[in-house]
Amino acid sequence: MKRMVLLGVATALLAGPVLASEELLKKNACTACHAIDKKLVGPGYKEISAKYKGQKDVAAKLVGKVKKGGQGTWGPIPMPPNPNVSDADLNAMIKFILAL
Repeated sequence: MKRMVLLGVATALLAGPVLASEELLKKNACTACHAIDKKLVGPGYKEISAKYKGQKDVAAKLVGKVKKGGQGTWGPIPMPPNPNVSDADLNAMIKFILAL
């Protein structure tokens, strides 16, 4: 019985950051334009992760891009700025995306 409880706790702890980051993406309306594994209005998160894989200091660069918005990296459709998203939320979401 103790093993089952420990397994459940361990599973919850490991899944917590993933679920929290997915919830942050929903909470901040990112999922209106992005999906995990396919293009919607903007690229899928897995495509973003692949593009930036291995680049040094890319998380800080992406936080800035999300805050300021931009156009041209993924095509002609602009991404609006997101100045009201907290840095803590942005860092958690970017970390989640880059880990995909």
